[in-house]
Amino acid sequence: MIRPLGSRVLIKMKEGEETTKSGIILASSAQEKPQIAEVVEVGPGEKIDGKIEEMYVKKGDNIIVSKYSGTEVKYEGTEYLIVKQDDILAIVE
Repeated sequence: MIRPLGSRVLIKMKEGEETTKSGIILASSAQEKPQIAEVVEVGPGEKIDGKIEEMYVKKGDNIIVSKYSGTEVKYEGTEYLIVKQDDILAIVE
């Protein structure tokens, strides 16, 4: 199990679109990098001036992240991304 530290969040990216709306199948190189991900684990928050920073996301949330943020990690055959909470742009409801 991976437990992020500080204000970091472990996420799993959703799959990119493989076909266009008109049904054309895209090569993997032509697919847009997905920006929607699922939160897998959340760090405890960072201590700033003696107070713990509040974490705005929770396990299971779907989120939108900055395009080229985070650190890629492969663990037990699954690819994850570790991002800072600041790289999360929105929660998808």
